[in-house]
Amino acid sequence: MNSRTSGFTLLELMITMTIVAILSAIAVPQFNDYRARGFDLRAMSDLRNVAIAEEVYFLDEEQYLSCSNETCANLPGVSSLSQGVNIEILAGDTGFTGSAFHPKGTGKVFAWDSLQGGLNF
Repeated sequence: MNSRTSGFTLLELMITMTIVAILSAIAVPQFNDYRARGFDLRAMSDLRNVAIAEEVYFLDEEQYLSCSNETCANLPGVSSLSQGVNIEILAGDTGFTGSAFHPKGTGKVFAWDSLQGGLNF
């Protein structure tokens, strides 16, 4: 009797591994870009939340507050900031400026100027 075992040849396995390697080489950098942009969006969102809280504080107290990182989380209306976001608000008599970035982001620093209409890229 002629018995035949079924399975993959070495060539088929090598071709499959090559295809998987090529797809991985394409997918991993894309994933890292998506991740970095996600960290940027965290910084932008936190900056907007703090800016809104600054305006609400100004309506009640008629002054703006300077703050950075954890102290910005103590503003009324800000429950917490995203982990790793660096944020700084500098208050003036008639407005405030702020900046935020995430060290794991794309390197963009987002700026807010209350006198210039808000978020600047």
